[in-house]
Amino acid sequence: MMDGSSEAWDGQRVRTWLERRLSAARLDQAAADRQGYAARDDYDKAAAEEWVCRALQVGGQTDDRSAFAAQVKTLLNQDGYPTTGIYDDTRFERHVRAVLRKLAKMIKANDGFANTLRFQG
Repeated sequence: MMDGSSEAWDGQRVRTWLERRLSAARLDQAAADRQGYAARDDYDKAAAEEWVCRALQVGGQTDDRSAFAAQVKTLLNQDGYPTTGIYDDTRFERHVRAVLRKLAKMIKANDGFANTLRFQG
């Protein structure tokens, strides 16, 4: 087992967190879209979070902490993140990698998955 919280790994909590972050990312994209040109970075950031959550949900590795960490690492090592409807590919990829690094830290610490609020610090 990895270092981190004394709590046991909870795959259901991780799945709930991914679902809530996916919903929040969609809402953030809609809000950025309404703001127009000035909010392009916010749109790409939200699209990146949606892409990551969707990719991790499809993988179905949330019940096994080590497998989930490996899935995140595989995505981090990927060369590109193909998607459509974004404003800047480079910025989008930078945001995807940032979300994946955040998740890797959360997995290692087994912390943060209980925070299912829309706005996270």
